[in-house]
Amino acid sequence: MTRVLAALLAGVPLLLALFGPLAAGLLVPDAAPVPLLAPGPGHPLGTDALGRDVLALALTGGSTVVGLTAGALALSYLAGVPIGLALAATRRRWLATLSVRVLDLLLVLPSLLLLLVLAGTGRRGIGWLLVAAALVQLPAVVRLVRGAAAAPARRVALETMQLSGEPWWRIHLLETGRFVSGAVLVDAGTRAVLVLTLLASANFLGVGLPPDTVDWAVVIEQNTASLFLAPAALLVPAGLLIALAAGANLLVDRVADRTGAAS
Repeated sequence: MTRVLAALLAGVPLLLALFGPLAAGLLVPDAAPVPLLAPGPGHPLGTDALGRDVLALALTGGSTVVGLTAGALALSYLAGVPIGLALAATRRRWLATLSVRVLDLLLVLPSLLLLLVLAGTGRRGIGWLLVAAALVQLPAVVRLVRGAAAAPARRVALETMQLSGEPWWRIHLLETGRFVSGAVLVDAGTRAVLVLTLLASANFLGVGLPPDTVDWAVVIEQNTASLFLAPAALLVPAGLLIALAAGANLLVDRVADRTGAAS
Protein backbone atom coordinates (compact mmCIF):
# COMPACT_ATOMS: atom_id res chain seq x y z
CA MET A 1 0.00 0.00 0.00
CA THR A 2 2.80 2.40 0.90
CA ARG A 3 4.61 1.62 -2.33
CA VAL A 4 1.50 2.37 -4.40
CA LEU A 5 0.87 5.61 -2.51
CA ALA A 6 4.48 6.71 -2.96
CA ALA A 7 4.38 5.91 -6.67
CA LEU A 8 1.19 7.91 -7.12
CA LEU A 9 2.36 10.90 -5.10
CA ALA A 10 5.70 11.16 -6.87
CA GLY A 11 4.59 9.80 -10.23
CA VAL A 12 1.84 12.29 -11.04
CA PRO A 13 4.02 15.43 -10.62
CA LEU A 14 6.90 13.76 -12.45
CA LEU A 15 4.68 12.80 -15.38
CA LEU A 16 3.31 16.34 -15.52
CA ALA A 17 6.84 17.74 -15.46
CA LEU A 18 8.00 15.45 -18.26
CA PHE A 19 4.98 15.37 -20.55
CA GLY A 20 2.84 18.26 -19.33
CA PRO A 21 4.25 20.84 -21.76
CA LEU A 22 3.31 18.57 -24.67
CA ALA A 23 -0.21 18.08 -23.35
CA ALA A 24 -0.69 21.77 -22.61
CA GLY A 25 -0.62 22.66 -26.28
CA LEU A 26 -3.35 20.12 -27.00
CA LEU A 27 -5.62 20.61 -23.99
CA VAL A 28 -5.44 24.36 -23.41
CA PRO A 29 -6.69 26.62 -26.22
CA ASP A 30 -5.17 30.03 -26.83
CA ALA A 31 -7.37 32.82 -25.51
CA ALA A 32 -7.16 36.45 -24.50
CA PRO A 33 -5.90 36.72 -20.89
CA VAL A 34 -8.65 37.50 -18.42
CA PRO A 35 -7.51 37.47 -14.76
CA LEU A 36 -9.28 35.47 -12.05
CA LEU A 37 -11.80 33.67 -14.22
CA ALA A 38 -13.80 31.00 -12.41
CA PRO A 39 -13.51 27.41 -13.67
CA GLY A 40 -15.64 26.88 -16.75
CA PRO A 41 -15.61 25.95 -20.43
CA GLY A 42 -12.21 26.61 -21.97
CA HIS A 43 -10.59 27.02 -18.54
CA PRO A 44 -11.32 23.92 -16.42
CA LEU A 45 -9.37 25.32 -13.44
CA GLY A 46 -9.94 29.01 -14.17
CA THR A 47 -7.23 31.63 -14.63
CA ASP A 48 -4.74 33.14 -12.20
CA ALA A 49 -4.08 36.74 -11.19
CA LEU A 50 -2.17 37.36 -14.41
CA GLY A 51 -4.85 35.86 -16.64
CA ARG A 52 -3.00 32.62 -17.35
CA ASP A 53 -4.83 29.33 -17.55
CA VAL A 54 -4.27 27.41 -14.30
CA LEU A 55 -4.36 24.02 -16.05
CA ALA A 56 -1.63 25.18 -18.43
CA LEU A 57 0.45 26.40 -15.48
CA ALA A 58 0.05 23.04 -13.74
CA LEU A 59 1.10 21.18 -16.90
CA THR A 60 4.11 23.35 -17.70
CA GLY A 61 5.34 24.58 -14.31
CA GLY A 62 6.99 21.36 -13.19
CA SER A 63 9.72 21.20 -15.83
CA THR A 64 11.93 23.73 -14.08
CA VAL A 65 11.33 22.15 -10.66
CA VAL A 66 12.34 18.63 -11.71
CA GLY A 67 15.04 19.79 -14.11
CA LEU A 68 16.76 22.07 -11.60
CA THR A 69 16.57 19.45 -8.84
CA ALA A 70 18.07 16.74 -11.05
CA GLY A 71 20.73 19.10 -12.38
CA ALA A 72 21.79 20.32 -8.93
CA LEU A 73 22.01 16.75 -7.63
CA ALA A 74 24.04 15.66 -10.64
CA LEU A 75 26.51 18.52 -10.17
CA SER A 76 26.89 17.90 -6.43
CA TYR A 77 27.58 14.17 -6.87
CA LEU A 78 29.80 14.58 -9.94
CA ALA A 79 32.01 16.82 -7.85
CA GLY A 80 31.49 15.33 -4.39
CA VAL A 81 31.98 11.62 -5.08
CA PRO A 82 35.49 11.91 -6.62
CA ILE A 83 36.56 14.37 -3.93
CA GLY A 84 35.28 12.09 -1.15
CA LEU A 85 37.00 9.03 -2.66
CA ALA A 86 40.26 10.92 -3.07
CA LEU A 87 40.20 12.22 0.51
CA ALA A 88 39.51 8.71 1.83
CA ALA A 89 42.40 7.29 -0.19
CA THR A 90 45.07 9.92 0.50
CA ARG A 91 47.80 9.14 3.00
CA ARG A 92 48.26 12.84 3.74
CA ARG A 93 45.89 13.16 6.65
CA TRP A 94 46.59 16.88 7.02
CA LEU A 95 45.39 17.46 3.47
CA ALA A 96 42.18 15.51 4.04
CA THR A 97 41.53 17.33 7.33
CA LEU A 98 42.19 20.75 5.80
CA SER A 99 39.92 20.00 2.83
CA VAL A 100 37.08 18.88 5.07
CA ARG A 101 37.44 21.97 7.28
CA VAL A 102 37.24 24.24 4.23
CA LEU A 103 34.12 22.44 3.06
CA ASP A 104 32.66 22.71 6.56
CA LEU A 105 32.46 26.46 6.06
CA LEU A 106 29.70 25.82 3.55
CA LEU A 107 27.81 23.65 6.04
CA VAL A 108 27.25 26.57 8.39
CA LEU A 109 26.25 28.89 5.56
CA PRO A 110 22.44 29.13 5.32
CA SER A 111 21.37 27.98 1.87
CA LEU A 112 18.77 30.67 1.37
CA LEU A 113 21.27 33.33 2.47
CA LEU A 114 23.53 32.33 -0.40
CA LEU A 115 20.64 32.61 -2.84
CA LEU A 116 19.64 35.98 -1.35
CA VAL A 117 23.17 37.28 -1.88
CA LEU A 118 23.18 36.05 -5.48
CA ALA A 119 19.80 37.64 -6.16
CA GLY A 120 20.88 40.89 -4.50
CA THR A 121 23.92 41.13 -6.77
CA GLY A 122 21.88 40.47 -9.90
CA ARG A 123 23.01 36.88 -10.36
CA ARG A 124 19.76 35.08 -11.05
CA GLY A 125 18.67 32.43 -13.46
CA ILE A 126 18.97 28.71 -14.02
CA GLY A 127 22.77 28.60 -14.15
CA TRP A 128 23.30 30.40 -10.85
CA LEU A 129 20.59 28.38 -9.14
CA LEU A 130 22.16 25.11 -10.27
CA VAL A 131 25.63 26.06 -9.06
CA ALA A 132 24.41 27.48 -5.74
CA ALA A 133 22.16 24.49 -4.93
CA ALA A 134 24.93 22.03 -5.83
CA LEU A 135 27.52 23.97 -3.83
CA VAL A 136 25.58 23.92 -0.57
CA GLN A 137 25.10 20.14 -0.90
CA LEU A 138 28.76 19.44 -1.68
CA PRO A 139 30.16 19.24 1.90
CA ALA A 140 27.56 16.68 3.00
CA VAL A 141 28.15 14.55 -0.11
CA VAL A 142 31.93 14.61 0.39
CA ARG A 143 31.58 13.66 4.06
CA LEU A 144 29.22 10.80 3.23
CA VAL A 145 31.43 9.34 0.52
CA ARG A 146 34.61 9.75 2.54
CA GLY A 147 33.07 8.04 5.58
CA ALA A 148 31.64 5.14 3.55
CA ALA A 149 34.88 4.63 1.62
CA ALA A 150 36.98 4.60 4.81
CA ALA A 151 34.76 2.09 6.61
CA PRO A 152 36.74 -0.60 8.50
CA ALA A 153 34.98 -3.32 6.51
CA ARG A 154 36.83 -2.12 3.41
CA ARG A 155 40.35 -2.29 4.81
CA VAL A 156 40.94 -6.00 4.28
CA ALA A 157 39.65 -5.87 0.72
CA LEU A 158 41.79 -2.80 -0.07
CA GLU A 159 44.92 -4.37 1.41
CA THR A 160 44.31 -7.55 -0.58
CA MET A 161 43.97 -5.60 -3.84
CA GLN A 162 47.13 -3.61 -3.06
CA LEU A 163 49.12 -6.77 -2.41
CA SER A 164 47.89 -8.23 -5.68
CA GLY A 165 49.30 -5.25 -7.57
CA GLU A 166 46.08 -3.52 -8.60
CA PRO A 167 46.57 0.11 -9.73
CA TRP A 168 45.65 2.96 -7.38
CA TRP A 169 42.79 4.27 -9.52
CA ARG A 170 41.15 0.86 -9.73
CA ILE A 171 41.32 0.30 -5.98
CA HIS A 172 40.31 3.69 -4.67
CA LEU A 173 38.12 5.04 -7.45
CA LEU A 174 36.51 2.16 -9.31
CA GLU A 175 36.11 -0.58 -6.70
CA THR A 176 35.61 1.73 -3.74
CA GLY A 177 33.18 3.75 -5.84
CA ARG A 178 31.12 0.62 -6.36
CA PHE A 179 31.19 -0.07 -2.65
CA VAL A 180 29.78 3.34 -1.70
CA SER A 181 27.20 3.41 -4.51
CA GLY A 182 24.43 2.01 -2.27
CA ALA A 183 24.91 4.72 0.35
CA VAL A 184 25.09 7.36 -2.39
CA LEU A 185 21.82 6.20 -3.97
CA VAL A 186 19.94 6.32 -0.66
CA ASP A 187 21.45 9.70 0.14
CA ALA A 188 20.51 11.00 -3.30
CA GLY A 189 16.86 10.24 -2.65
CA THR A 190 16.88 12.12 0.64
CA ARG A 191 18.94 14.97 -0.78
CA ALA A 192 16.56 15.34 -3.72
CA VAL A 193 13.84 16.41 -1.28
CA LEU A 194 16.23 18.90 0.37
CA VAL A 195 17.21 20.40 -2.99
CA LEU A 196 13.58 20.47 -4.13
CA THR A 197 12.59 22.32 -0.94
CA LEU A 198 15.48 24.77 -1.28
CA LEU A 199 14.74 25.60 -4.91
CA ALA A 200 10.99 25.87 -4.34
CA SER A 201 11.57 28.15 -1.33
CA ALA A 202 13.95 30.35 -3.31
CA ASN A 203 11.51 30.66 -6.20
CA PHE A 204 8.62 31.35 -3.83
CA LEU A 205 10.59 34.11 -2.10
CA GLY A 206 11.49 35.65 -5.44
CA VAL A 207 15.26 35.08 -5.16
CA GLY A 208 15.44 32.20 -7.60
CA LEU A 209 14.06 32.18 -11.10
CA PRO A 210 12.90 35.41 -12.77
CA PRO A 211 9.23 36.27 -12.08
CA ASP A 212 8.21 35.65 -15.69
CA THR A 213 9.22 31.97 -15.43
CA VAL A 214 6.40 29.43 -15.43
CA ASP A 215 7.31 27.45 -12.32
CA TRP A 216 5.03 25.96 -9.66
CA ALA A 217 6.70 27.85 -6.80
CA VAL A 218 6.80 31.13 -8.75
CA VAL A 219 3.10 30.71 -9.60
CA ILE A 220 2.29 30.21 -5.90
CA GLU A 221 4.13 33.43 -5.00
CA GLN A 222 2.32 35.36 -7.72
CA ASN A 223 -1.11 34.20 -6.54
CA THR A 224 -0.84 34.37 -2.74
CA ALA A 225 -3.11 37.40 -2.65
CA SER A 226 -5.74 35.64 -4.78
CA LEU A 227 -6.38 32.60 -2.59
CA PHE A 228 -10.09 33.29 -2.14
CA LEU A 229 -10.65 34.67 -5.65
CA ALA A 230 -8.81 31.91 -7.54
CA PRO A 231 -7.92 29.16 -5.06
CA ALA A 232 -6.94 26.66 -7.77
CA ALA A 233 -4.14 28.97 -8.95
CA LEU A 234 -2.42 28.53 -5.60
CA LEU A 235 -3.64 25.15 -4.34
CA VAL A 236 -2.95 23.13 -7.50
CA PRO A 237 0.79 23.95 -7.84
CA ALA A 238 1.20 23.78 -4.05
CA GLY A 239 -0.43 20.35 -4.01
CA LEU A 240 1.85 19.13 -6.79
CA LEU A 241 4.97 20.29 -4.95
CA ILE A 242 3.81 18.69 -1.69
CA ALA A 243 2.92 15.45 -3.46
CA LEU A 244 6.33 15.32 -5.17
CA ALA A 245 8.21 15.86 -1.90
CA ALA A 246 6.04 13.43 0.09
CA GLY A 247 6.22 10.75 -2.60
CA ALA A 248 9.99 11.09 -2.88
CA ASN A 249 10.31 10.74 0.92
CA LEU A 250 8.22 7.57 0.93
CA LEU A 251 10.22 6.09 -1.94
CA VAL A 252 13.47 6.86 -0.12
CA ASP A 253 12.16 5.11 2.98
CA ARG A 254 11.34 2.04 0.90
CA VAL A 255 14.81 1.98 -0.63
CA ALA A 256 16.44 2.46 2.77
CA ASP A 257 14.40 -0.38 4.28
CA ARG A 258 15.34 -2.73 1.45
CA THR A 259 19.00 -1.75 1.68
CA GLY A 260 19.01 -2.33 5.43
CA ALA A 261 17.25 -5.68 5.03
CA ALA A 262 19.63 -6.74 2.30
CA SER A 263 22.67 -5.86 4.38
